[in-house]
Amino acid sequence: MRTIKTEEISKAVREMCIEANHVLSADMKNVFDEAEKKEESPLGRQILNQLKENLKIAREDQIPICQDTGMAVVFLKIGQDVHIEGGSLKEAVNQGVREGYQEGYLRKSVVADPIERVNTMDNTPAVIHCEIVDGDQVEITVAPKGFGSENMSRIFMLKPADGIEGVKEAILTAVKEAGPNACPPMVVGVGIGGTFEKCALMAKHALTRNLKEESAVPYVRELEKEMVEKINCLGIGPGGLGGRVTAFAVNIETYPTHIAGLPVAVNICCHVNRHIHRTI
Repeated sequence: MRTIKTEEISKAVREMCIEANHVLSADMKNVFDEAEKKEESPLGRQILNQLKENLKIAREDQIPICQDTGMAVVFLKIGQDVHIEGGSLKEAVNQGVREGYQEGYLRKSVVADPIERVNTMDNTPAVIHCEIVDGDQVEITVAPKGFGSENMSRIFMLKPADGIEGVKEAILTAVKEAGPNACPPMVVGVGIGGTFEKCALMAKHALTRNLKEESAVPYVRELEKEMVEKINCLGIGPGGLGGRVTAFAVNIETYPTHIAGLPVAVNICCHVNRHIHRTI
């Protein structure tokens, strides 16, 4: 049994919130560079250049890469041989978010109640997802999610007879309806299977997958490639002003489901797709 103190978790989350909001992840930087070569529209290339310049300024001057510094989404994979000591794990994560958003001078965007809408003033609480796994480590993923793109996400409760063609249509429908509102070029996370809430969680988690990492499932791998091509034929383009590069990537996760259902969730993220990983 390995002991990990809650202070270590708070410290990691604090640093990750600040870094994710100031520095584009390596996989996102790579797809930006590739997109410049693919984009045929002069205006589209100009927008991509402007976005890259913005990212360079953010990194060098340590200012947020987007004014919407998001609601903190935190995925925890906790080894079953880990003992967490020093108080509440949930509070440790929220303390890290609180310190990160205050010390990093990041915008506080969370309200305490969805109807009364009084700002909590420290961007807590985070949305926390915990999974128990083998081993004696804690894997932390922090993904600050802005709501320009979050508001464009969809869930479709398809019939099994809709099959893979129904899944394709659902993904395209979500992207078409999002249009420029999701700040393209976008990353599209898709969850297929499970239940209503499981497919949504998979779609969210899919956004945190390295964009160069291919699915281990052959049909999913092919579906991801096909959907990127189809989305990029919609002509939405960078900034929604036309062009070939509407999506950097489509990441798909699947899970077993009920004989009577085919749930599909599409969680769209903007061109920064903030995500950062650490292991303690």
